[in-house]
Amino acid sequence: MTAYFFNDTVALTGRTLRHVTRSMDTIITTAITPVAMMLMFVYVFGGAIDTGSVPYVNYMLPGILLMTIASGISYTAYRLFTDVKSGIFERFQSMPIARSGVLWAHVVTSLVANLIALVLVVGVAVLMGFRSGAGVSAWLAIAGILLLFTLALTWLAVIPGLSASSVEGAGAFAYPLIFLPFVSSAFVPTKTMPGPVRWFAEHQPVTSIVNTIRNLFAQQPVGDDIWTALAWCVGILVVAYIFAMAAYRRKIA
Repeated sequence: MTAYFFNDTVALTGRTLRHVTRSMDTIITTAITPVAMMLMFVYVFGGAIDTGSVPYVNYMLPGILLMTIASGISYTAYRLFTDVKSGIFERFQSMPIARSGVLWAHVVTSLVANLIALVLVVGVAVLMGFRSGAGVSAWLAIAGILLLFTLALTWLAVIPGLSASSVEGAGAFAYPLIFLPFVSSAFVPTKTMPGPVRWFAEHQPVTSIVNTIRNLFAQQPVGDDIWTALAWCVGILVVAYIFAMAAYRRKIA
C-alpha cells in the first residue's frame, strides 16, 4: 500500500509540477511582493530603524522569507481550487490510485515552488548586501524550519482550496498571513511597540520563527525561541492536516 501511495504521489506531483513550470510567472509573482517590500524597507525606512550593529537587510530577511512562503501558498489554494472545479478529482476517484496522493501532490508542488521563490529572494538579498557567516549546520537548520513552516501553511491552504466557493476566496485567506510579520519582530524590535501590540507581537508564531532564523544567520544562541518556533509549526501543521483531511473526505464523499 505504501509503495502504491508513493508511486501515485510521484506521478501526480509530476503533473502539478508541469503546470507550475509552464507558468513560471506564478513563482516570480510570489517573489515580487517580498522583494519589493525588502527594497522599500531597506532603502527607504531602514535608516530610521535602530537594529544596532546588524545591517538592516540581515535583520529583516527572516521576516521577508516568511512573507514569501505566505504569498506562495495562496497559489497552492488556487491550484487546488481549480482542480476541484474542473472535475479532475471525480476522474481521479474512478481510477485505482491512492486518494490522498492527490492532496500530497499539491503539497509537494507547493514545497518545490516555494523553495524556488525563497532562493530568488535570498539571491536578491545577497545583491543588496546580505551576508552571513552561518555554517552548514545552521543553514540546514534554517532550511528545516522554513520547510516545516511551508508544510504547515500549505496544509492550511488545502482547506480553502477544497472548500472555497470562488477563486478569490481560495486565495484571500493568505492575506492575513502575509501581513502577520508586520506585527512581529520581523521589521522592528518589539520593545518599541505599545503594550498590547508588543504582547501580541511577542506571543504570535512569526516572532519566534524570525528570531530563531535571525540568530542562526548571525551565529548567535537561539535560546528557547527555536522550541517555541517548532511548537508553533508542528501545532499548525497537525491542526491544519486534520481539518484539511476532513474537508477532503467531505468533498469526495
